Amino acid sequence: MELKTNAALIIIDQQKGILHPKLGRRNNPQAEERILELLGHWRRTGRPVIHVQHLSRSVDSVFWPQQSGVEFQERFQPSIGEWLIQKQVPDAFCSTGLEASLREAGIDQLIIVGVATHNSVESTARTAGNLGFEAWVVEDACFTFDKADFFGNAHSAEEVHAMSLGNLHGEYATVVSAASILMND
Repeated sequence: MELKTNAALIIIDQQKGILHPKLGRRNNPQAEERILELLGHWRRTGRPVIHVQHLSRSVDSVFWPQQSGVEFQERFQPSIGEWLIQKQVPDAFCSTGLEASLREAGIDQLIIVGVATHNSVESTARTAGNLGFEAWVVEDACFTFDKADFFGNAHSAEEVHAMSLGNLHGEYATVVSAASILMND
């Protein structure tokens, strides 16, 4: 596992709305701390940081642009020189110019963190893998929520998270821990 000097950290949807109680019970209560550790490391080593912001098309979304939930949480405010990608669907590559910007910058290794594991994280990682990027998903720097499956069976956030990571690992991305990245750099 070798982290390239220009590996991009992609932080997905760390906006105020993701903390709204209506989203339900979540897993990985330490995820934000892991994200902040990685963000600090990226900033210290001068690697590219990409902040992804969801601008929902749905008025009842926690990410609807006309309310404070769309704003980045204070601790995840982009710094000068960091990239901002705004999306309207879960996949950060869809209609955003992200792929072209990464290719233009010569970046082919992506470290993906944020929310929700089963939604924006998984869809972004799938596309990254399909486009030929070396995608890593940091399992302890992502989280999701309790969710029912198609048949109405309830699954805990831990189960949803684990299944999503299982969908990605070895197929579209490599699933790693924050510690394994920080210890090997």
